[in-house]
Amino acid sequence: MFKKRYASRNFRGKLRVCKYLSADKKMKSHIPKTVSFSREHLEMMLDRFDMLYVKPDFGFQGRGIFKLKRTRSGYELYEIVGKKQIRKTFASISKVYHRLKKKSASKLIIQKGITLDRVKDRPYDIRAMVQRKPRGSWVCTGFMVKVGGRNKIVTNYYQGGAIYTMKRLGAEQGIPSKETTGRVRKLTDIALRISRILSKHRSGMHELGIDFAYDKKGHLWVLEVNSSHPQFHPLKRLDPPAYKKMKRFAASYGRREAT
Repeated sequence: MFKKRYASRNFRGKLRVCKYLSADKKMKSHIPKTVSFSREHLEMMLDRFDMLYVKPDFGFQGRGIFKLKRTRSGYELYEIVGKKQIRKTFASISKVYHRLKKKSASKLIIQKGITLDRVKDRPYDIRAMVQRKPRGSWVCTGFMVKVGGRNKIVTNYYQGGAIYTMKRLGAEQGIPSKETTGRVRKLTDIALRISRILSKHRSGMHELGIDFAYDKKGHLWVLEVNSSHPQFHPLKRLDPPAYKKMKRFAASYGRREAT
């Protein structure tokens, strides 16, 4: 496992992040309902939503994530094992609960499932990289669009996804460049707000990788905030100016490698 050796503290716990962001009036509508994992919470969330994600409270690179869907005959559970995706069916919530307990040794959270917008019939989300130099202000240094494999439950680059720029995403979706510019502006504003909110609860952070997603109705959601060595090296060839900017900021707080 990677051990951070540079000056940027982590913000541990997806559930804590969701609670802090949900407490902000302007952010609340962008945060999916998220609760700790328990039998009671699993039943409550399945009563409210047809699709859930169950994931480690502390995790990265799409590992240990489950997708749970309610069907007419019971429940479908999808999970990532290595780079493979496995689907299993269950007749009761009790059996789903015990399967999840058995498969994960980590502390889990349950989150409302978002039906992601698609590009070329594949789901995608958008990583915003936000950084600051020591004693400096937060700056949004760039974006990369993570496009998942067809029918995959995660968009993670390490699970076989592809990487686009925001410009390419707009072109592939037939969106006018003016609209793409507006998207970038909105993403930047929200990313900076998230950084300022979390900084009040955790000093010493210098970088955040914030994962956004649009649903099929165009609503913007915050899926995850990663403060533990967020990756940006796929941009080295795809968007060299953004990559170089991220490297300059990273070097200021001691991060020498993007991998």
